[in-house]
Amino acid sequence: MSDAHAPAGPSTQATDGIHRVRVLLYSDDITTRDAVRAAAGRRPARDVEVVSWQECATAEAVVEAMDAGGIDVAVLDGEATPTGGLGLCRQLKNEIFRCPPVLVLTGRPQDAWLAAWSLADDAVPHPLDPIAVAEAIARLARERVAVG
Repeated sequence: MSDAHAPAGPSTQATDGIHRVRVLLYSDDITTRDAVRAAAGRRPARDVEVVSWQECATAEAVVEAMDAGGIDVAVLDGEATPTGGLGLCRQLKNEIFRCPPVLVLTGRPQDAWLAAWSLADDAVPHPLDPIAVAEAIARLARERVAVG
């Protein structure tokens, strides 16, 4: 995991209009994690800044991090093994009160129904389109601030 020392609490929108968010990123595949971080960068949109990435390679680490709080957006790889991000998303949405928005990475565009079943807030299929990933993270960050 990285940036585990990020401050707890809801994301913030400073007087400068920038949404500053902490993102949890789950995949057992480091190349997928690298691709997501590269796609989003530090500024997935002009008004959204990722202040920290908390990377997890196991479902247990995700549950622990989400229970600890301080996460504004979660990105879960549906193709991760042995625990896929779709089932993990459904678990988190059912078990965590006011669960942060979750973006799932699906195996293919036709798996959108699985994303709906998982209760995900958004989905992007593999192969990852960097623009779609950045836009989805930015949109979910804005929604988190609006609700939070």
